[in-house]
Amino acid sequence: MEILPLSTSNNTTVAASHSLPHAYAQSTKTLYQDKAYQDKDCQGRLLASFQDDAKYKNVGQDTRSQDGKDDDVVEVSSKGMVSTRKVSRRHLLKSSGLRPRDIRSVDPSLWLTNTMPSLLVRENAILLNLGSLRAIAMQESVFIFNFNRRGGKAFIDDLLPRLNPKSMIGGGVVMPFELEVVEAALNSRIQHFEHRLMDLDPHVQDLLKVLPNRLTAGILEQLRICKQTLVELGSKAGALRQMLLDMLEDSQEIRRLCIVGRNCILGNNSNVECSVPLDKQIAEEEEEEIEMLLENYLHRCESCHNQAERLLDSAREMEDSIAVNLSSRRLQVSRFELLLQVGTFCLAVGALVSGIFGMNLRSYLEEHASHLLEPSVLLESNISYRVVQHGTQTFLAKELS
Repeated sequence: MEILPLSTSNNTTVAASHSLPHAYAQSTKTLYQDKAYQDKDCQGRLLASFQDDAKYKNVGQDTRSQDGKDDDVVEVSSKGMVSTRKVSRRHLLKSSGLRPRDIRSVDPSLWLTNTMPSLLVRENAILLNLGSLRAIAMQESVFIFNFNRRGGKAFIDDLLPRLNPKSMIGGGVVMPFELEVVEAALNSRIQHFEHRLMDLDPHVQDLLKVLPNRLTAGILEQLRICKQTLVELGSKAGALRQMLLDMLEDSQEIRRLCIVGRNCILGNNSNVECSVPLDKQIAEEEEEEIEMLLENYLHRCESCHNQAERLLDSAREMEDSIAVNLSSRRLQVSRFELLLQVGTFCLAVGALVSGIFGMNLRSYLEEHASHLLEPSVLLESNISYRVVQHGTQTFLAKELS
């Protein structure tokens, strides 16, 4: 067997092999046989690892195929055209220029975890997460996820009239499509809060008027449901208010909102730099409009939050008064129970004393000693019944008066 090292040619290798001593050649042969065995073992391990990699690769492909399934969305164009289509995540990322982590904020499959409202501004898109409304707004269209839910339907009903050309005749400055989408989303969400408060306010007021005089299980259950609804509504309005406050305090976020879809960037000093001077002027004007817009919806959201807190405080005060009333009645019942126990104890002591002193006395009028047992028991029972009846009538008379 001839050894062919990689660093020499075939002729040099043959000559060197003939000139080697026999012992050296034998040891070299053994060494290379061991190396070949080790190479075979290494090849086996590599083959097993390649098989494992292929297995995990298939698992990853299956996962990607499940994660990359098409989503049913409603697409509303800037011209007001509405269409339902299937959009894959990969196509959505390419068309909007978003990153996979951006999609998580509007992913409809994560609606249980992504409950906090958010408005993410990216270079070519705006991601909206407002409760049941999940949408991605771009320069020419908006994709709406979960369009069958109440938030999605209310958003579409609010957005379409804004895109109608007839509604823009005689109006002011036409806003960009992305800002129209943001305004429609905020308006539909806050209108939902306002409508729920308008329905809850008279119902809570009626319960507060009825409760001091009628403490029934049904009315108390209605108060509990109203209180739970107010807590949920107040927390949602408070979260939306905090989001609007954070946006108003961040001037860079507002400027990013102005330059979405334009050939503009933010400089080092957070100044808008555009390739076209007209775009810079329009962006500066829109910055003031966006601030006024966010201020308006912030005031409306604060009004909803304050009203929900006011109704919730009224319900809690009524619960406190109900608890005090129930405690007073519980005290009266405990007092009456104590009176009954004292009366029973007095009767028992009287019976014990009479029994001790009279058990050995005989009048010799009875034929048998046990004949007086029955009238004694009947008399004592009658007296006890009269005492209990009188105490009950007195207690009920005080309660009714």
